[in-house]
Amino acid sequence: MLTLYGSLPSPYVRRIRILLDGKDVEFVPMNIFEEKQREFLISKNPTLKIPMLEDDGKFIFDSNVIYRYLQEKFGCIDLTWQQENLLTVINAVNDSMVQLLTLKRSGFDVQDDTFCFNLHRERAAVAFEHLDDAAAQGQFADWDYPAICLYCLLDWVAFRELYDWSAFANLNRFFTSNQTREPVKATEPTD
Repeated sequence: MLTLYGSLPSPYVRRIRILLDGKDVEFVPMNIFEEKQREFLISKNPTLKIPMLEDDGKFIFDSNVIYRYLQEKFGCIDLTWQQENLLTVINAVNDSMVQLLTLKRSGFDVQDDTFCFNLHRERAAVAFEHLDDAAAQGQFADWDYPAICLYCLLDWVAFRELYDWSAFANLNRFFTSNQTREPVKATEPTD
């Protein structure tokens, strides 16, 4: 049996939860900053990040590596290079948003005009524009792993109020057309 470890709000965890919808998998919600759960995470995963998938005592780290593992396990179609590039863009902006949230929770004003914060905001602006163009070209028309990852990113960024992507019409259409899916509704981010 598969066991997925991760937090409820994490967009990286959520993408795997949605992907595994309908499969025999146990989801173990974690607060990786709580002492005992952190000790468990440290003992199993040297990256100290979630999600983490356990399959018959074997631990797999990182959502994209977990996806590749599940591809092999369940015989899913390989991603194209174009899809891999889209995932790189999604992950880059997602990582920037996670960094901004971490810095904000550490007491920094992430709206300050500083090199670090400006880099993250610039990446977000460029990435969301690229993703909006990709959506306009129909690159997220299928509900596949890249589309799931994009949806989780958009919803999490809105949930955390980290970046206003509402000006991107194609991303809005994509988001609206997918928000009533049952696995999406069942995995909405919460604190």
